[in-house]
Amino acid sequence: MINTKDILETIDMLTSENLDVRTVTMGINLLDCIDPDPDKACQKIYDKITTKAAHLVEEVDRIATEYGIPIINKRISVTPIAMLLGAAPDADPVQYAKTLDAAAKKVGVNFIGGFSALVHKGFSAGDERLIRSIPQALAETDIVCSSVNIGSTKSGLNMDAVRLMGQVVRDTAEATKDNMCMGAAKLVVFCNAPEDNPFMAGAFHGVGEPDCVIHVGVSGPGAVRAALAKLPKDAPLDQVAELIKRTAFKITRLGQLVANLASEALGVPASIIDLSLAPTPAVGDSVANILEEIGLESCGCCGTTACLAMLNDAVKKGGVMASNHVGGLSGAFIPVSEDDGMIKAATCGSLTLEKLEAMTAVCSVGIDMVVIPGDTTAEVISALIADEAAIGMVNSKTTAVRVIPAIGHQAGDVLDFGGLLGYAPIMPISKYAPDVFIHRGGRVPAPMQALKN
Repeated sequence: MINTKDILETIDMLTSENLDVRTVTMGINLLDCIDPDPDKACQKIYDKITTKAAHLVEEVDRIATEYGIPIINKRISVTPIAMLLGAAPDADPVQYAKTLDAAAKKVGVNFIGGFSALVHKGFSAGDERLIRSIPQALAETDIVCSSVNIGSTKSGLNMDAVRLMGQVVRDTAEATKDNMCMGAAKLVVFCNAPEDNPFMAGAFHGVGEPDCVIHVGVSGPGAVRAALAKLPKDAPLDQVAELIKRTAFKITRLGQLVANLASEALGVPASIIDLSLAPTPAVGDSVANILEEIGLESCGCCGTTACLAMLNDAVKKGGVMASNHVGGLSGAFIPVSEDDGMIKAATCGSLTLEKLEAMTAVCSVGIDMVVIPGDTTAEVISALIADEAAIGMVNSKTTAVRVIPAIGHQAGDVLDFGGLLGYAPIMPISKYAPDVFIHRGGRVPAPMQALKN
């Protein structure tokens, strides 16, 4: 039952606690655009995206205005482009990236994701070409996002891909060093990548998805923090978890409403709600502040991982009851540059890269929007990817790495991306060399957890 008190609380969340729907993302299958002639393939891609998403922005903006719900981003995810490149051996992958960029700009969305490859068990036709083209593709486009899945619980880790991605991340930062190394902020390396993720930069439209769907990603860390602020400081943790569950239910219910309305308006099936708590650089709209409200002096101190585990679990329990289908990442995001509290914790030294890695064992994603020194080697980046992927592989969860080597800068400097991407201090990283390990290549075998059949 929805009562007046719940309605008033939700209105207050919208007006004073930074609650918003972070994204409505349309997923579009491009497999019917495959053609050995790259010009024909790109024309089919452009035509399908601009047809399917022709009214996406218009209808979502109408829903936001009519219902008074802030909807921050409109986005598109598409089939991993590497799959289309396999049929066009002479094609330039950058041409496909520019086609995605042009189509996304035509329909007016904020980002388009899917310049991607799935190589967790090895490279197929088109995969390696796409991966090697990522630095140029992200430097020569504005709103295209890229992702590569290099491992899974079922397959283990493709260490050849891990080695390659360390170099690609560094090269992407180099290619965009005159623009705050922005290309690396649009590139994610995954283990156990979900096929229905509405959040950038890791969104792509999986092969098991329908032809066209609507996903919604909610937000609301400010609303959770504000609710916890009303609890007595000596309230037991089971009461804290219960309040988080109830607040997550209300937040997710809002997302389900938007998904239903967008689905009806666009004539496209509603798919999943990603009930992640997605922070922003705005004061008070911070996952770190939630952890501090629970009782930590600063995010990153001892106890942070335990608080984050409880928060993540409570968000899932509350959100799953409020939506028809939960998917994507669904939990608590900890992107350093996009979270005001995380930025402050990293600046004062409370939050270190090593502590972040521990936190990723219990949160939704991984090492996200972390800026590292510009002289960090490709091998060190590869090893960071391997560490994070191992956490995801062994724990049967999604983990990811989105790091930005700040070319020409050192630890202690600040990189400012602007907008939702925020700013961040450059965090030190171990310079001891993992080169021999990384250059061995091969595959890390799947763990025992894979044997569930």
